[in-house]
Amino acid sequence: MRDPRQIIVRPIITEKTTSSQMEHNQYTFEVQGDANKHEIKHAVERMFDVHVTQVRTSRQRGKWRRRGVHVGKRPNWKKAVVTLADGETMEIFEGL
Repeated sequence: MRDPRQIIVRPIITEKTTSSQMEHNQYTFEVQGDANKHEIKHAVERMFDVHVTQVRTSRQRGKWRRRGVHVGKRPNWKKAVVTLADGETMEIFEGL
């Protein structure tokens, strides 16, 4: 089993994720592309000391960007939406 800090890359904090956090107790993370749902669940539970009830994942395609005549593509990445048990929150998101 991998270290949880290798699986979870960063939290994603936007208006949409903040509203889903408040309404549905869901938190969104960018995760490693080869991580599966079981690894993500265990990583979140170990890092934040919470109980996860559901994990949904999706692969996001990198966007095409251009600077003048140069065209490039951002890398693809994987997103995980984690639902916590009722009454639980994550400490790092409380101050936002």
